[in-house]
Amino acid sequence: MARALKVYRTPIGFHDAYVAAPSQKAALEAWGTDANLFARGSAEQVTQPDLIREPMAHPGTVIKRPRGSEAEHLASLSKSQQAQGRKAPRSKTPAQTRQQAQKRTPPPRPRPSRDALNAAEEALARQAAEAKAELKPLEEEQARLRAQIESLRKRQQKANDQLERRAAAERRKYDAALERWRAS
Repeated sequence: MARALKVYRTPIGFHDAYVAAPSQKAALEAWGTDANLFARGSAEQVTQPDLIREPMAHPGTVIKRPRGSEAEHLASLSKSQQAQGRKAPRSKTPAQTRQQAQKRTPPPRPRPSRDALNAAEEALARQAAEAKAELKPLEEEQARLRAQIESLRKRQQKANDQLERRAAAERRKYDAALERWRAS
């Protein structure tokens, strides 16, 4: 069973666009929009018999009807301009439009100077080289001291090993002598 058709309207320029559709979604598709005009208040359902007659005769087809006559549109245009205190716009030639666009376009800003950045980078490179030069003799001294410490540790370990062997030998002698004394 087909759904009942309803007539919906939305303004498009100087016209109202009417469409007979089964739903608001179908009306939006007929008008070719993804935006929900109903939620925005830009579209509505129409029920007046004289307005729904033609769209109901051609369901799914967008019917455009002017909103007012050309004279009414021009009259409202001049009223709104008078209210703003302006004259009706006169048409401009393409040359005038280009000249006006050129006048409004500000000249390009000059490229920023890189001098300060170059000076800062050079100072950084100089400082890094000076720091490296200052650290080199200290690092060499540190390496010499590490080697000296390692040599000293090896000598001490060798002496310690000899003394431990001597102490172990002396303990064995003492233990043997103590055993003989107890046995006697």
